[in-house]
Amino acid sequence: MSAPSSNQPQKLPPGFISADDVLHERLSAPDTRRLELEYGNAELLYGLGILGVAGPFARVTPWELEDEDGVRRINASGYAATPFGEMPPVLTEFLHQFLDLNRSMGLPQQSSAPWRAALEANLIRLLARELPSHADSQVFFCSSGTEAVEGALKFAKAFRPSSQFQISFGSAYHGKTLGSLSLTPNPEYQDIFRPLVPGALTVPYGDLDAFKVLIRRVGPDKITCVIVEPIQGEGGVNIPPPGFLSGLGEYCRKHGIIVIADEIQTGLGRTGHWFESAAQGLDPDIITLAKPLGGGMTAVGATIARHDIYKKMLGGLSSKRHSNTFGGGALSMAVGLKSLEYLIENDLPARSLELGRVGLERLRATQLKYPRLLENVRGQGLLLAMQFQPMLGVPLPGVLKELVFEATALLALRELHESGVMANLSLSSKRTVRLTPALDMPRDLFDTMFDRVDSFAKRRPISRDLLTGTPPVLIAKLAKFAASKPKKRTPSDG
Repeated sequence: MSAPSSNQPQKLPPGFISADDVLHERLSAPDTRRLELEYGNAELLYGLGILGVAGPFARVTPWELEDEDGVRRINASGYAATPFGEMPPVLTEFLHQFLDLNRSMGLPQQSSAPWRAALEANLIRLLARELPSHADSQVFFCSSGTEAVEGALKFAKAFRPSSQFQISFGSAYHGKTLGSLSLTPNPEYQDIFRPLVPGALTVPYGDLDAFKVLIRRVGPDKITCVIVEPIQGEGGVNIPPPGFLSGLGEYCRKHGIIVIADEIQTGLGRTGHWFESAAQGLDPDIITLAKPLGGGMTAVGATIARHDIYKKMLGGLSSKRHSNTFGGGALSMAVGLKSLEYLIENDLPARSLELGRVGLERLRATQLKYPRLLENVRGQGLLLAMQFQPMLGVPLPGVLKELVFEATALLALRELHESGVMANLSLSSKRTVRLTPALDMPRDLFDTMFDRVDSFAKRRPISRDLLTGTPPVLIAKLAKFAASKPKKRTPSDG
């Protein structure tokens, strides 16, 4: 039976923009920016516009984008959410088949569903290969990383209902919804929303002794959970010392404290391992996933919990205690299933590990040649970071220091963009710019990307060149923009 229709389709009212207009690129780049500035996050777009990195950008290949002037750049941005680049053929071709052939229910909230079942099974089988204790774990799907963290916190609280405190680590980033934000110790993002969820405690990242001291002081029975990134992404690609994660896991297991591994950025191959926590000797009770699971094409988040933890919150008539409208939808599950299949069949974690070694060697060589520009470089797999020297080499007080740190990264991002490389900022490490290229980027393009990074460093060999090489009118606009932002800045080591 066909859907009912009127005799005469109505046209969109004047001023409305049709889907065909966008699909066939009849909405110009200037009009796109104008509409975004008028109706969207204008301040963000304005700031990016000052730097000349606001786009819009068009896909040339999965790994290259071009602007409205036809300038092509290698895309190492995307905050690790585009594991195969933009609109990878493996997914776009599959989506055509899905749209033509799929008959499964789109949002199967109250029924079983083949796409969801298949992805649940494959995720657990993959996890159990690395961590056999998770062979009977279960999955809850959502639509983003921060939702996956919120679910993890609820699972932990339901399992230890009489506990009061949750521990996260300095420079951590777990999301910006209220629960995950409470465990993201960044006053710049937290302060206006206080009071936050009570019970959040923070300890220095990588300091196992300080962690144990905190637990002994508070009392193990009062700790609900510990949430940790195996490698801190937004913190500037901070890699913990050997033995930290395994020691943390052993100590928590001894005291019955739930460990949540936030693998949203590190999981599924980015760091060269399927699960970075497992590679570092941690067997967490709950794991959160998101970014690469959607293949850069759709939004998929997942919270994986041990069987007894899962059942404690979602057992029996309490099985609707936590829910998600779009989590587990057929389209997102299909893309997630195909993305995971592509990762496995091409062993992309191994490729990420290999290319990551090459990339880090290239960055180290650049840092050695230009130490007055780059203070440090870090990386694991294809999660790579460049920490820049401050543009002003004189000591500055709190807020001014943080503003200079932030401006250093912004102008470095701009210079990289001008050199043909699109990169990422780091929210909790202001002088740090990250490279998160696609795991399947062709080797010749990968090498060219680092040639361009080196050319940028050669052109601006001293960090103050980032400032002196920027047009004064642009500096003035940035200064005015910065003055309009909240005055509080999170203390940062860079």
